[in-house]
Amino acid sequence: MALIEISNLKKYYVSGDDTVEALRGVDIAIEAGEFITIMGQSGSGKSTLLSVLGGMNHPTEGEVEMAGVKLYDLSGEKLADFRAGNLGFVFQSFHLIPYLTAMENVMLPLAIANMKGAQKRGAAKEALERVGLGNKVDRLPNQLSGGEQERVAIARAIVNSPHILLADEPTGNLDSKTSEEVMGLFRELNQTGQTVVMVTHNAENCQYADRTIQLKDGMVV
Repeated sequence: MALIEISNLKKYYVSGDDTVEALRGVDIAIEAGEFITIMGQSGSGKSTLLSVLGGMNHPTEGEVEMAGVKLYDLSGEKLADFRAGNLGFVFQSFHLIPYLTAMENVMLPLAIANMKGAQKRGAAKEALERVGLGNKVDRLPNQLSGGEQERVAIARAIVNSPHILLADEPTGNLDSKTSEEVMGLFRELNQTGQTVVMVTHNAENCQYADRTIQLKDGMVV
């Protein structure tokens, strides 16, 4: 059985008399350890798909099953717990807290973890070392380059050892050289067993993935 099973997924947004069909019956199976890129033009539904996959956007119809758990059968609190324990998120705009150091930003997902402070700091330092920033744990975001800020965001996403890493246009704000470095890092993480699902508009990023899913008008093509 696949790690992620998406079945007949539909998502409609209603505004007054207008209905936008963002997803129109999507079926996808993703195996543990795969690196998947999702491509499509603006408005194809790829970011909606990622948000539904991440347990942040209830579908209108259909199911998302992860590791045998039907995400949207869970209550709000149980869904939040599942997200915290199983999913890591990386966004295009980093979402780092400007007045927190790299280490403190990476520790944020551990706020509710049943760990001592020293254990949390140790886990954050290890995650920063994995992304090549072990020597910049005390830097504030404005003391880091764009690529380094993205690496902090990736470290934050992997600090709680999630089964699945979800990334939404993680190289969208980076120059081509830095993008290559960040994509290489995602590939390294994948090669250590991390399942990666990434939305991208950059076809060059797809060379790092095992396969690419093309979306058009809310459907897989």
